[in-house]
Parts: sequence; C-alpha cells; structure tokens
Amino acid sequence: MFDWAGQPFFTLVTTFVFAPYFAAVVAPDPASGQALWGFATAAAGLAIALLSPALGAIADAGGPKKPWVAAFGGLMCLAAVSLWWVVPGAPGAVTLGLVAFAIGTVGAEFAQTFNNAQMPRVVPPEKLGRLSGTGWAVGYLGGLVSLFLTLGFLAADPVTGNTLLGHVPAFGLDPAAREGERLTGPFSALWFLVFVIPMLLFTPDAPRQLPLRRAVGEGFRALRRTVAHVRAHRNILAFLAANMIYTDGLIALFAFGGIYAAGTFGWSAVELGVFGILLTIAGTLGALAGGWLDDRLGPKPVILSGLALLAIASVLVLSVGRDFVLFVIAVPPAAPGHGLYDSLPEQLYVGFGLLIGAAAGPVQASSRALLAQLAPAHDIGQFFGLFSLSGKLTSFAGPFLVGVVTALSGSQRLGIAVLVAFFAVGMAILAQVKTPETVRG
Repeated sequence: MFDWAGQPFFTLVTTFVFAPYFAAVVAPDPASGQALWGFATAAAGLAIALLSPALGAIADAGGPKKPWVAAFGGLMCLAAVSLWWVVPGAPGAVTLGLVAFAIGTVGAEFAQTFNNAQMPRVVPPEKLGRLSGTGWAVGYLGGLVSLFLTLGFLAADPVTGNTLLGHVPAFGLDPAAREGERLTGPFSALWFLVFVIPMLLFTPDAPRQLPLRRAVGEGFRALRRTVAHVRAHRNILAFLAANMIYTDGLIALFAFGGIYAAGTFGWSAVELGVFGILLTIAGTLGALAGGWLDDRLGPKPVILSGLALLAIASVLVLSVGRDFVLFVIAVPPAAPGHGLYDSLPEQLYVGFGLLIGAAAGPVQASSRALLAQLAPAHDIGQFFGLFSLSGKLTSFAGPFLVGVVTALSGSQRLGIAVLVAFFAVGMAILAQVKTPETVRG
C-alpha cells in the first residue's frame, strides 16, 4: 500500500504531467525548462545523498521505521500542495515550481527508504523478490489509476477545453490556466494521505529501542563503525556502486522522458498522459514478471537483463525525431491537428518507451530485493540508507549532465544521449557481485 500511495507523485508530478507542463509552459522554452528541471533534480539528489545514511542509522538505533515514513511523507505532501500556485507567467512561478519539486522529491525518496527497510520484517528471505516485485507492480497500478483520473476528469487540452474522455474538467478547472496540470500536486498529496493509512496501521514495525536523542548519538556511532568496516562488506559495496550508476540513468530517464517528448513532438497533456498510461501498464506487467523470475532465478540475472534492455531501448528512443526515424531515415512530420500518435516517429517512440517501462520495474524491484538478501539484518536500516545514498550520491550528476549538455548544445536529444553509458557501466560492475546463490555454488 505504500507503493500504491506514493507512486502518483512520481507518475503525475515527476514524469508525465507536471514536469512537461513546467518545461513547455512555465519555463521560457522547452530546452531551458529541461535544463532547469535537471538542476532541481540534481539538488534534491545531493540533499538525499548527504542525509540518507545518517537518517538510516538513527532509525536503526531508535527502532521503528513507520514514524519516519509518516514524517517524510508529510513533507512530500506539503511541497506537492504548493505546486498549485505554479501559474504560467506569474512572478516567481519558475522558482516556486523548482523548489517545491525538489523538496517534495526529498520527502518522497526518504519515505521510500524507510518503507524499504521494513521488508525483511514482512516476509522470509526467499519471498523478498515476490514482495518487492508485487509492491512495485501495485505502485505502478496506483500511478496508472491516478493518471487515468487526472486525464479523464481534471487535465484538459487548452485548445479544445476537453479532457481525454471528452468532458469539461471537473470542479470548474480552467484549461487555459492549466489548472488541471497544477492540481496534480495537491491530488498526489491527498492520494498519499488516504492510501498510506493501511500500511501505517497494520504492518509490523521494529520495537522501540532508544529515545530519539540517544538514537541520534548511537546512530552516528553505528554509521561510523559501518563506514570504518566497509571493506568487510566489499560485495555489498560493489552492488551499491553498480546501483549508484544505473540508478543515475533511470532517474534522469524518467525525469526527462516526458519533457523530451513534449519538446520533440509537441505533445500536450493528453498525448503525454496516454503515453504514461501505456508505459505504466508495461511497467506493472514487467514488475510482476520480474518478481516471479526473481524468486526463481535470483535478483541479479533479472537486474542485468533489465539493464541490457534499458540501454537498447534508450538508444532506439533517441533514434527518432519529429521528421526522422533510426537517426537517418527522413519521414514526413505530423500534420497540424493530427490524431493521437499519427506519425511514424511518434508510434516508434511509444513502442520504444514501452520497452523502457517493462524493463525499469524489474530493475528497481529486484535491486531492493537483492540488497535485502545481502545486508546484515541488524543493520538493515543503515544499508537501505546506503542504498538510498548509492541511488542518490551521484544522481545529481545524471540530471546535471543532461542540464549542462542541453543548455550548451540547445539540443534535447544530445542532453538525453549521455545517459546510455550509465546502464552499460552499471551492468559491468553488477556482474562482479556475488549473490547467496553464487556463493553456495
């Protein structure tokens, strides 16, 4: 239920609705919007990287994880609500949008970190893959339902004034003022507040061990011990290094996929939303299949296969533009007022995007399952803090590079192209990691 509750922030705000709206409408132009969004994502990643291990260690010393989930989920909700005031042309709208998005991302990611640390208390080790994969699939499904509700009843085409279902927006929302897109922030916050309740009430949590003040001191001492003896966990360290690199690519790919499509093809919220629905369905099926394969083959083969597919699909995505496919084959661009995905480049972009969606779910779900297998049980919060650190330590680098290359070249394609190498390098490092199965073998 946590994955179901938290996913709309990533689906609606980070990827498919608010981010493209910001880049195409709020920012001066799509290229500078992509660059600014990259810098904001980088700032959030840096903050998470600096704080994750310490917070994980403090939570381990204190015991319960659910209070941390609630606190950081609340921070995400406050930031998401403020996105309503990111009005096109309003003074300070660009700054407000970037700051609120960065703070909301910090809250959402920290809440995810402490939720992940509860997994070994819920099921035995041999069922972690299925738990993680099913949770990720349920999260994708939550994103899908929230996206359908947004497109069907809230966000409308500013030209026609109608939603995807052909209705005027609910609650008297004004399409010209892009109120449907702006409402995704408050909607994500309300969704989280309602649907996180079952997880907070009914899942087991670690017993309280120390008061907060003593937990802070003990947490920092435990973290220093873990860092001092990190060489004793060289196998986990190798996995965290691989996760750091390939997660950089994933974060940036999801952050800029909708922005790239909006700038390249001129997609509105409707085209982007339908694309998001299709991508989320692919991700749901991929995560379910990945969880099943994880329990049978182990998480490492699932991650490696997913990364290979991500690298191939990313190259294919970059091979299409408004008037060409496969880099060099010229095709007629879509005519003004064309139907949904009428042009060949748009159709190929959607198809290649579905491959990315199908691969990303298993990679993310099996990564947390693999760490749950590798990490010592008594330090699970610390290692999931380090897991979050590895996913964020250089996560600012991917978006930052996208922002810099996009700003210098003025090309969205060149900005996104730098990400392909992240998957290849991550695969090379992960191949060296020993899993329980390989150790026994």
